[in-house]
Amino acid sequence: MIDVRRVAVLREVARLGSFNQAAASLRLTPSAVSQQISALERELGAAVVIRSTRGVDLTNAGRVLVEAGDAIAAELSQAEREIARLGTPDSLTVATFTSGGQRLLPPALTRFAAERPGVELTVLENEPADALPLVRSGAADLALVYHFDDLPPVRRGDRSGLTWTPLLDDPMWIVLPDGHRLASRESLTIAELAGERWVHGCLEIVDMLDHYAALAGYEIRTACRGTDYVFAQSLVRADVGISMIPQVALTAAQGGLATVPLAPPCPCRYIGIVTPQRRRPNPLTEALVQSLHETVAALPALT
Repeated sequence: MIDVRRVAVLREVARLGSFNQAAASLRLTPSAVSQQISALERELGAAVVIRSTRGVDLTNAGRVLVEAGDAIAAELSQAEREIARLGTPDSLTVATFTSGGQRLLPPALTRFAAERPGVELTVLENEPADALPLVRSGAADLALVYHFDDLPPVRRGDRSGLTWTPLLDDPMWIVLPDGHRLASRESLTIAELAGERWVHGCLEIVDMLDHYAALAGYEIRTACRGTDYVFAQSLVRADVGISMIPQVALTAAQGGLATVPLAPPCPCRYIGIVTPQRRRPNPLTEALVQSLHETVAALPALT
């Protein structure tokens, strides 16, 4: 039987990358931490860490054990919260990225609250990289997240303790100032936008756009490297440059902008829901997931 206390020590070593820092966090001596890890390795009959002058790395066995420990800790945290909720109003915590929180989440929450008026809702604004640990630890019940052309942040069969549910494909559009020479086009390719100055609303898009521009034989000229799609579109409206914006984040209805679909080859954003893998699913989480799907199905054209 694996000693869960030793697994907890290993999780802290993995989190901090050294025995000394883990010892300080756990209020143990470095020698005690080393002894706990050595005892764990004897239990398993396999090494769980690789020690070096640069710190500590996990072996494959160590990664499997840390992932299992994370899942166990999340289950215990969930049980603790459920016990604390006994006799108190139901609550649900949702993590979301900004444009999803602006466009998709409010109607879903309105629908959800109409059916469950007594539930206390908390919303956390986080990018996917920060939202996933919140769901894994139990600090959030679900997260609205996205990825671009790469693989989803959670994949079937991994040991993350999380589940990815696709919600919608979010195609990219080119946003231009009203009156731009290309504003009346039915679609545009990235190759046709050589020479334009670009306003970026997301740092993840910068490298992707550089890649697609390189395929088209030119380099991107950057006017602004920002982190907010609404801000980016306000600069386009001021004729600072053009921008590539996911459909869900478009604000063209406010006027002063023209939006043109981006034709392949081009990136796409994919939006999904991340929930924890639990033996006993949270019925409130399942209800909000259903509400999000219903909201997307009922959406009019987002442009």
